[in-house]
Amino acid sequence: MTNGFVGYSTTMFRPRRLEMCGELFRSRRYPDVKDPSVAFDGTTWHVFGTGCGLPGGLEIFHWTAPTLDGPWAEQRPAELVGVDVIANAAAPGVICDGATIHMFLHHDFNILGGHIEHLVSEDHGLTFVHEGTALESVAGSCEAGVYDPDPALIDGWPYLTYAAMSKIGQPDLFLARSASGSWDGPWERCGRVLGHHEVEYHNQLDDEDYEWGLEGPQLLELPDGRVLLTAVCFLAEHPRGSRQRVLLAVADDPAGPYGLLGPILEPSVRGGENGHGTSVVEDGAVRVIYQERAGDGRRWHVRSAITQLEAASATLRKAG
Repeated sequence: MTNGFVGYSTTMFRPRRLEMCGELFRSRRYPDVKDPSVAFDGTTWHVFGTGCGLPGGLEIFHWTAPTLDGPWAEQRPAELVGVDVIANAAAPGVICDGATIHMFLHHDFNILGGHIEHLVSEDHGLTFVHEGTALESVAGSCEAGVYDPDPALIDGWPYLTYAAMSKIGQPDLFLARSASGSWDGPWERCGRVLGHHEVEYHNQLDDEDYEWGLEGPQLLELPDGRVLLTAVCFLAEHPRGSRQRVLLAVADDPAGPYGLLGPILEPSVRGGENGHGTSVVEDGAVRVIYQERAGDGRRWHVRSAITQLEAASATLRKAG
């Protein structure tokens, strides 16, 4: 594993410190909670994600708080209207436009041919109504399957990051940009922004015990205008059940190129793993909210960490 910037100049943002803040909130409804996505509507913080472990299947959990430090309250599961086409509604990506909350959902994470759907809530996240299909998969391409969408506003313009693949289990990270400046799209594909070969500590396709690809991407505009990517990788050097990690990367432009920030976010428990997360800026610091488990198939919960990022004078550029 490297703590440097793989394939790029090392003169850029670096984490100055990383403070582990512990578990964000303990759900009373779900044995497992995954895939947190955070949004602020001007008065209230919202966390939506995947509620797991109930006999009836997956639900979209919803927590609210006046600050990121709480106190958090568990709301009823988000009601999804008009999304019968989605078999396993999970891993929501959310963003607020004033009091309106936009949600993007995939059909499933392990299929080819699925779409990414756009839903809108006008009642503080209690009910989401289907607005339309944001992105369709493209058969026979590197985007034959699309999942894990997350919206971001960069320089005042809507973007979607997502995982896409030509073969189930081997996704890279991709970007789309709204052609209209609206969350309704249409969405123009910008292509791949981070691939397997650009993350040297991630398991590679020719590894003997390859597990999974890059996934769970989310973008955040930093105070100086650069773009932070939060995503998920799987460490080649660890055994299964302890490979998943949150990675951070930075670029001058949403489309990249991205340089990896090191070190990656390590789990709080030895032998555990963490993953699918989201980042927000608060009081000049970056708060990362992510899923974690102790390993060996144990339950997932949501934790948070705070990092300060140092800015260097040089712009991001490819090495050599």
